[in-house]
Amino acid sequence: MSARSAYLGALVVVAVLAAAVLAWFGAMEAGKRRLLTQMDSELAVLVRSVDSEIERFRYLPSVIARDGRIRAALASRSAGDIEAADRYLMDIRTDSHAAELYVMAADGLTIAASNYAEPSSFVGENYRFRPYYRNALDSGAGRYYAVGVTTGEPGYFLSSAIREKGRIIGVVVVKVDMRPLEQTWSRAGTFAAVSDRDDVVFLTGHGEWKYRPLHPLSVQTLSEIAATRKYDGVDLAHATPIFTSGRTGEVIDIAESGGAHLLRSVEMAPDGWRLWTASSLAPVRANAFLFALIAALAGMLASGVGLYLRQRRLLLRAKLEQHELLERRVVERTAELNREIEERRRTEEELRETQASLIHAAKLAALGRMSTAIVHEVSQPLAAMENTLASTGLLAERGETGAVAGKVRQARDLVRRIQRTVKSLKSFARNEPERLETVDVDRAVAAAVEVASHRFTAGNVDLRVETLAVPAEVRANAVRLEQVVLNLIANALDAVAKRERPAIRIIPERMDGKILIHVEDNGSGIDESVRERIAEPFFTTKVGGEGLGLGLSISRAIVTEIDGSLDFRSIAGEGCTFTITLPEAVTATAEAAE
Repeated sequence: MSARSAYLGALVVVAVLAAAVLAWFGAMEAGKRRLLTQMDSELAVLVRSVDSEIERFRYLPSVIARDGRIRAALASRSAGDIEAADRYLMDIRTDSHAAELYVMAADGLTIAASNYAEPSSFVGENYRFRPYYRNALDSGAGRYYAVGVTTGEPGYFLSSAIREKGRIIGVVVVKVDMRPLEQTWSRAGTFAAVSDRDDVVFLTGHGEWKYRPLHPLSVQTLSEIAATRKYDGVDLAHATPIFTSGRTGEVIDIAESGGAHLLRSVEMAPDGWRLWTASSLAPVRANAFLFALIAALAGMLASGVGLYLRQRRLLLRAKLEQHELLERRVVERTAELNREIEERRRTEEELRETQASLIHAAKLAALGRMSTAIVHEVSQPLAAMENTLASTGLLAERGETGAVAGKVRQARDLVRRIQRTVKSLKSFARNEPERLETVDVDRAVAAAVEVASHRFTAGNVDLRVETLAVPAEVRANAVRLEQVVLNLIANALDAVAKRERPAIRIIPERMDGKILIHVEDNGSGIDESVRERIAEPFFTTKVGGEGLGLGLSISRAIVTEIDGSLDFRSIAGEGCTFTITLPEAVTATAEAAE
């Protein structure tokens, strides 16, 4: 091999390696930019989730501070007033789902708490060393995250000053448990962490980072944390720092999570917190390796073609046209590779856009389902209340005072029903479990019949309501069970509207430890073609916008939640029977007999 050939060979190798290295760095930088953009979107969502978890309880301290029972306990310090304040705080904790609530006197001594009857009661403890107490005295309100010195459980503390004639007489504090947010991050595999002003991570779904400083802490910082007992029981002085600098966009190595990760953070006001997230660089590196490999192969191919052409030109000049043809083919193949790369990039962008559109559509669908559910749940009691008030007006004109009072009571019952329904829908929207109670089946049926009584009279419907020989009870929510029965009655009334002799029967039945409620009508029945879709959301056979198609869907969901079922049987032209099946509640007498 000549010196010139060796030189050219070395130059080709260097050029191929340079092309591969440049492709690697270019793909890495582009991948990092895309990853940072994605992480910024994730951070925005995470910030909103943290803020919303706190904002749910923002109003609570100031509301409790205005309560007369709290002020009476601070003023008198008598056992009766303090007991009333304790029970009030316990009730508020149950209703609001706050971790704890307590009231401190102006000197920091806790006089009443929601956990007054528990071993870890705050009553008698003095928390004047806590910043949220001092901030409430200085500015009227405070907020602080710390580990509880009494319970050892972390939480976010919201405080508000209690004033009497311009003078601060105490401080009310609400403790918010943020651990469910950590559990959500952990289950979802979200790499998120929140650090305080001192760069100590206190909230994270990544357990290895919990209660570790981002950087080594100074002696002064450690002393300040110890003075407020912010992380009581945690040895921050010997905790290993997570990283040395932790700048946004920096690549750090997280051994327990699969090596190199890209770091991103955003500041959270007003507490001076910083929310961190990290994403693995493994996919970016794999993509960069692929681009480098393609560049190396393309370089080797181009170099091979060049050497081949050179050798062919030296050996056989007569075949120059064939050399040119081969070169054109190589150029076409290279262009095809570039087109494939561009097509892959465009496909990835379209997939990301489609994913974002689907997420947006899911949010709009959830909003639509909640809006229509509220309309459907409230419309029937409102219609019944309108009829009741109309009857009240007629009775008032006739001077029938006793009947008017009865109708007013019915109207008030319907208003309470609407309030309970809205409260139930609110609980359902928060994804909370429905509170179950012992419900008398005959009373639930009677309440539903009473709401629809005007329609029976207006339609001249022959109504027959049977009762059980021995009263039966089920475990359910009274409002929701009445709503299910009312939905079935409303459907039956619609079904018999055009019959010459409309008739509806409501028959409860006891069978094998279960209670069955049959709602029968002599309507035209359900057509065979729509039976499979009859309980689908938004499906309705009514025309002219008379129905939303949600009654059976909501009813089936309510019954299923309490371990029951909703079925129907129908014969075309002969009517339809809907059956609610629920487990019978075990009474105290039955349990004693067992």
